[in-house]
Amino acid sequence: MKALKHIYTCLFIFTLLSYAAAQHPEQSLQGAKSVLDKVFEEKAAYDKARSNRVFPDVLADAQNEHAAFLKSLLGRLAIIDLSVLSVTDRINYEVFTYVLKDEVDRVALEEYLIPFNAEGGFYNSLTFRVNRQFQSGKSYRDYNKMLAAYPQYLRDNMQLMSTGMEKGKVSPRLIAANYQVLIAPFLEKAGEGHLLLSPYQQPPVGVSPDSLDYFKSETFKLIQEAIIPAYQAFDRFMKEEYLPATRDGIGIAEIPDGRNLYEQRIAFYTSLPLKPVDVFEKGQAEVVRIRKEMEGIIAETGFEGDFTAFLEFLRTDPQFYHTEPRALLMEAAYLAKRIDGLLPRYFKTLPRLPYGITPVPASIAPNYTAGRYSSGSYENHRAGQYWVNTYKLESRPLYALPALTLHEAVPGHHLQMALAQEQEGLPEFRNSVYLSAFGEGWALYTEFLGKEMGIYTTPYEHFGRMTYEMWRACRLVVDVGMHYYGWSREKALDFLSSNTALSLHECETEINRYIGWPGQAVSYKIGELTIRELRHQAEQALGAAFDLREFHDVVLRNGSIPLYVLKEVVQDYIDGKQGG
Repeated sequence: MKALKHIYTCLFIFTLLSYAAAQHPEQSLQGAKSVLDKVFEEKAAYDKARSNRVFPDVLADAQNEHAAFLKSLLGRLAIIDLSVLSVTDRINYEVFTYVLKDEVDRVALEEYLIPFNAEGGFYNSLTFRVNRQFQSGKSYRDYNKMLAAYPQYLRDNMQLMSTGMEKGKVSPRLIAANYQVLIAPFLEKAGEGHLLLSPYQQPPVGVSPDSLDYFKSETFKLIQEAIIPAYQAFDRFMKEEYLPATRDGIGIAEIPDGRNLYEQRIAFYTSLPLKPVDVFEKGQAEVVRIRKEMEGIIAETGFEGDFTAFLEFLRTDPQFYHTEPRALLMEAAYLAKRIDGLLPRYFKTLPRLPYGITPVPASIAPNYTAGRYSSGSYENHRAGQYWVNTYKLESRPLYALPALTLHEAVPGHHLQMALAQEQEGLPEFRNSVYLSAFGEGWALYTEFLGKEMGIYTTPYEHFGRMTYEMWRACRLVVDVGMHYYGWSREKALDFLSSNTALSLHECETEINRYIGWPGQAVSYKIGELTIRELRHQAEQALGAAFDLREFHDVVLRNGSIPLYVLKEVVQDYIDGKQGG
């Protein structure tokens, strides 16, 4: 494998690693691999010890201790002569150091002082724990242990936020105020309908009624005596202390070190040597290109009116919307099974783990995106889940559903993530790591692949795919615009809504998401463009020898990897094919 370059650099680690690497003598393969495996084992043991805690220690001292440990591992890895490692070990090394460097940087920049985003964070994390699989009496014991520990976790995060207030590192008021909707289910009076009692609605086979009654009474007591009072205290803290200290502005560059933090997030989320200005310019160019294609589709429909009038038609005509949640879920299920039947034509390797289709939980749906994938696990007897948002059905257009299904289910997130979990003979972290530029880039690429698969059957569905692609191109512009160039929310919202056929509700929730999660939104389009460029490169180089199924295997066979590593993997594949 060609020498992989550290394109993604850190603020203070890179110099250390470069210096240390220059000092080591020549190593044997056995010596280099021994160091690498030892570091992986130590990190796995460290992670296991941390996972034994019901909730992580999030306070500043623990954050700094964590970063110091990671830096010590990085220093030891710097002595390895990478040229003697196998291809697999080189990729293991690159993924591992990439992730560790990011964690170190984020601690140094004190990102942890704002521990939530537009979709929530620590204060609504119980929503996701409720949805976990309950398999035995132990599941309920662990659940109650978690509920008992939660109030301290809440207080620890409040302490972080207080430190953030002192340092001027606070959330935009727009994002912080979302907490009220997200904690409402937990403040409700304890009763049969309380969200935290939902695990008892369909108990697993094998738990006796007496045991179930015991665990349930214990849960009920914890809700009354621990959970509700803790949330009431958090609610007072937010109203009386935090919200008054939040900022009117929305860009992360406004806070101390915010500009550096945003540049670091762009570097991480793209996994390429890109600066915010590069992302902004690429986004503008993509918007122009895609807009031209969208106008061609409008002409194909015979619609009489301009681009703005066509968007209004799509947003308001009843033919494009279901009125019952079940109907939307059934439409998504039909599309998913239709795609399932086509997968062998485009992929040589398919995952064993199945997936299901469920609605986004009602407690988070109002501020949630149109759909999301929740990964499954063979070990935990849980299938993957394609979540479809059935809240406010007049904002869930059917013409966008094919693209959404390709992205969130197959051959997008489920296919990619399930295959990654099923890799064998790799360090444990490789099966679970998720890098947004790769994962989201792949999922967006599969929306494009849907054209070849024949998934889009009407001009409106083709326009839906184009509006999704335009949406991701707009992200490059509005994310950088808000966080780096001082754009207002109104300017960003107008840019997104005037260039896409997303519903206005979805445009608003998306812009809020970008405000609360700086940099992540740019990963989709950068990743998709990179994968499409690599496919074109392979097609041009191999000609008649190019095999699309084989190419997809090459892209997916290493799980989630930085884009700079993927470029080397594909180039090696091309070189190997050309070499016979």
